[in-house]
Amino acid sequence: MTVHVVSHTHWDREWYRPMESFRARLAELVARVCDQLDSGELGRFHLDGQTVTALDALAVRPDLADRIRAHAAAGRLHVGPWHVLADNQLVSGESLIRNLLTARRVAADLGLTLAGVGYCPDAFGHPADLPRVLRGFGLDTALVWRGAPPHLARFRWRAPDGSEVLAVNQGYYEPEVLWEAAAAADRLTTFRDKQAGRDADGPYLLLNGGDHLAPRPLPAGLADGAAVESTLADYFDAIRDTVPAGEVVTGELRYPGDWLTFVLAGTLSARLHLKQANAATETLLEAWAEPLTVRAGRADAVGLLRHAWDQLLQNAPHDSICGCSVDEVHRENEVRFARARQAGEHLVERALLDLGLDTRLAGDPVTDAAALVVVNPHATPVTAPVEVDVYTAPGHTLTGLVDAGGAPVPYDLRETEPTPLFCADLDILPDTRDTLRHRIAFVADPPAGGWTGYTATVAAGEPDAVPTGRPGRAVTRGDWTLTVADDASFTLTDAATGRTLPGLGRLVDCGDAGDTYTYDPPRADETVTPVLREAWVHDTAVASRIVVRADLDVPAGLTADRSARSTERVVLPLTVTATLWAGVPELDWRLEFDNAAADHRLQAHFPTDAPASDWTADTHFSLLTRPLKAPLGPLPEERGHEADAGVAPVRSLATLPGLAVLAPGLPEIQGIAGERPSLAVTVLRAVGWLSRPDLRARTAGAGPQLPTPEAQCRRRITAAVGVRLDDAEAVVAAAAARRRAPLRTWQLRPGTAAPAPTAGLRVNGAQVSAYKLAEDGDGAVLRLVNPTAVEVVATVSGLDGRLVECDLAEQPVGGETAADRIALGAFATRSFRVAG
Repeated sequence: MTVHVVSHTHWDREWYRPMESFRARLAELVARVCDQLDSGELGRFHLDGQTVTALDALAVRPDLADRIRAHAAAGRLHVGPWHVLADNQLVSGESLIRNLLTARRVAADLGLTLAGVGYCPDAFGHPADLPRVLRGFGLDTALVWRGAPPHLARFRWRAPDGSEVLAVNQGYYEPEVLWEAAAAADRLTTFRDKQAGRDADGPYLLLNGGDHLAPRPLPAGLADGAAVESTLADYFDAIRDTVPAGEVVTGELRYPGDWLTFVLAGTLSARLHLKQANAATETLLEAWAEPLTVRAGRADAVGLLRHAWDQLLQNAPHDSICGCSVDEVHRENEVRFARARQAGEHLVERALLDLGLDTRLAGDPVTDAAALVVVNPHATPVTAPVEVDVYTAPGHTLTGLVDAGGAPVPYDLRETEPTPLFCADLDILPDTRDTLRHRIAFVADPPAGGWTGYTATVAAGEPDAVPTGRPGRAVTRGDWTLTVADDASFTLTDAATGRTLPGLGRLVDCGDAGDTYTYDPPRADETVTPVLREAWVHDTAVASRIVVRADLDVPAGLTADRSARSTERVVLPLTVTATLWAGVPELDWRLEFDNAAADHRLQAHFPTDAPASDWTADTHFSLLTRPLKAPLGPLPEERGHEADAGVAPVRSLATLPGLAVLAPGLPEIQGIAGERPSLAVTVLRAVGWLSRPDLRARTAGAGPQLPTPEAQCRRRITAAVGVRLDDAEAVVAAAAARRRAPLRTWQLRPGTAAPAPTAGLRVNGAQVSAYKLAEDGDGAVLRLVNPTAVEVVATVSGLDGRLVECDLAEQPVGGETAADRIALGAFATRSFRVAG
């Protein structure tokens, strides 16, 4: 029945104050902790689970470095195992891996020893693949809280691939138990009695501290066997053999919580532009900068890559990427995303340059031919649409497009406009040239892991007028016919199968009286759908598309008492574009509008035509099946609880029978039960408060009651979704990967010839999760993933070197593996060092 007391602080880098304000307090806290450890007032202290706390403090108090190192070396100060405490559901699996790798590097640089416990209690739910990630770094324990089964104090937690860790459910952090010495004994007894309700045997874990609190020592007289000063590692050692082998919880931890244990599902959609920026930046680094850097042999780029990842990881904490901080914080988030993208794009440019593809448009603008290159980041051949800007000399126009073999390629002209073009570099004098910019779209087919060239022929003359299309509400391409309804949704008919799916992309707007944490429908809600204003059809050899203009006439906000939507209204003009590309069995649905309304949520619904009881979505490395639900569960009647929001985190793919929705950057999706089961993708949630105490769907505050006017997202809203009439796991998972990282096209420097098709890394039977420089600088690391429930055998070609198996920490765990037969079990990942 012993209580293990672990003195700690939970440190949000930024939340209800901006980062620098919190950092100033953090430096004060670290100095105070060092004093208490020096004096013996504290025996040990857990400086949260992230190395960034030490890094941030030392940036402004470098004089503390020796003391921090000494206490860490003596086992008195514990940090890590993470670099930042990320929201583990809203970042990619590779981001989690880079997070742990960065923590090891930072700890080594600072002379610190990382805690050997998978510490992540305050994340807003825990993803199914987290045990796999932890075990890949030699961590066999996890401290969890939000979303964990409330009735279990400890359990074995198993990922889809079978990886397992010993998990402890924190239950609820208790900063007040030992806060006042006079009341400590009575409060400790109350705490122990409460813990006995779900764990009759003990021992118990008490985290002595809380958010941004300086530690107070264990009051005198408590260390008599009833309470002992401890560490997380010591506690896990004490309970390691007490969890029955059959006490196993599988998959994600998003169970309805107990008192004040909120999952806070509304953070999946608060400030969605942050989620879109995060997904795009992850893709830039994972699918483009890292693999191209490896292929170009640019080991000297590791510093810039690490810097880009550092900027991205700083946006990963749960109050940052979740959008539930004050507005100043999220302005800084957008700057960090921009910095990471700038570094990533520079790495891509330089790698292409080393590979003989100069994308710097310096010199005289073209007058006869423009060389283009289409690069494929995937380890399989891809046929997909691309768009590119082609710059010519003024008074010149495009007359055609041919592939690397000289065959004509159809293209669509989307825009033309005079554009001054500036170029400068280390070896290029700054120069601005007048040009005419032509934006074109076509379908390309580069080889696996490589590129192919195209040539746009150019001649003197006035450019063709951009086609305006014709009024119409239907197009047909192959077996598919697409028609638009009066509510701006689409019906897709497949002549080959006889299937007809109406209501695709049906937009539904409702009120939201909640906050950045929680969607909360007002008592008197009003649901609004768009009204079609006009539709134009564009039908060419490249694509068939319908461009829809519609009006969404919504309440401007809420009534003064927040119980209903207001009578004042605002019209939101929408542009919805649905495209069927030649040779691509996918509907490309896109939405654009300027949001001028407050306190509302907009979702796009995609129903199927088959009965269903569950739906499937991709997580970090696995496909996960969840039950269909009502849009919102029963509202709680007692204080300190929340309703089941129905939504779930999705990386980029959700499926129902016969239907797949591909939605990277839009991580909140609901699988809704009904006569026609539907996938509802949230494209906007606009609220004006960080937290409120007066919600119906959550009957207590989740943070400070502070206004966040910029969370109303009065800005340009864009959303893109792909739709496939398929649910075969391997097929749609591959399509989702292509959607996350579409082909990219560049015009090459004037005077350059279009390159011949050039292949690179090719993988059959599995997906590539990472192809990156090794952390130790010795070669590269290749990671393969099988996200499906069926075992596969993969083959790898196009690499210079042998494959030696390693763990996620990039340490060898096996011998050489034959590249032509790599078995991956259900939901498996395997990592390899590419050795010369």
